[in-house]
Amino acid sequence: MLAQRTLKSLTKAVGVGLHSGQRVELTLRPAAPDTGIVFRRVDLPQPVDIAISAQAVTDTRLASTISSGSAKVHTVEHLMSACAGLGIDNLYVDITAEEVPILDGSASSFVFLLQSAGIELQAAPKRFIRVIKPVEVREGEGTNTKWARLSPYEGYKLSFEINFDHPAVDSTGQRVEFDMGSGGYTRDIARARTFGFTKDVEMMRANGLALGGGLDNAIVMDDYKVLNSDGLRYNDEFVKHKILDAMGDLYLLGKPLLAAYSAFRSGHAMNNKLLRELLAHKDAYEVVTFADEKKAPRGFATLARAW
Repeated sequence: MLAQRTLKSLTKAVGVGLHSGQRVELTLRPAAPDTGIVFRRVDLPQPVDIAISAQAVTDTRLASTISSGSAKVHTVEHLMSACAGLGIDNLYVDITAEEVPILDGSASSFVFLLQSAGIELQAAPKRFIRVIKPVEVREGEGTNTKWARLSPYEGYKLSFEINFDHPAVDSTGQRVEFDMGSGGYTRDIARARTFGFTKDVEMMRANGLALGGGLDNAIVMDDYKVLNSDGLRYNDEFVKHKILDAMGDLYLLGKPLLAAYSAFRSGHAMNNKLLRELLAHKDAYEVVTFADEKKAPRGFATLARAW
């Protein structure tokens, strides 16, 4: 049986929120089979649990935010991407503020946290959502066109294309494809950092956003070049971060996908819209398990290598 996964022990991290600038403590704890991933706001007078789902996403401006009533958790996508990359099914995320810490701006710190806690197989079958009919969402026309699509595929692969009018971005790879079957998430995707432009950062800070952002947790560019002294981690780091984000956004579905995701200039809003479009068409997907893990698509049965 291809089994569900959780952590062997708890692990903790302290950091600041990218947009809030608030100090936040994060505790990742094991959870029982079929729990799913549940964020818990432990700083509130009465702790509130927010279970991930496509419907739990209530704001997609600059990040993915999940809510339950008035309780919110912002910027969940990098942690969710790490969970997707390592195949974590069940997890409690205790958090002491309303934003997940940005740490180094990528998913690699979360991968390290999860792997340092150890990953444990559980006595329950891992459930996948297998796409059996294509679904697509699209916005804009001409140069403003953006779209995202899920198509049938016996495995999980993602392709993304960006289109920025900026010298530093245009000189790098604009399109990338990543297949989970490669087993290379931690090496090839997880280290890609979020990025922004100094002119946008100044505007966001004037509006109370990006208060925790800086050169230690983001790629920052002026009108011409990358300002980080250490340069880029990948020669196509910008578009790889878009793949990283998409993996996190799509994992908010609550189960891993068996599908091919492709997108052009998509973002958090479009990714969530795509999930809701999929769920609206009951004939476009099915829930499957693998009694024999050898019959599961490549990349899902093997535990990811530790650092």
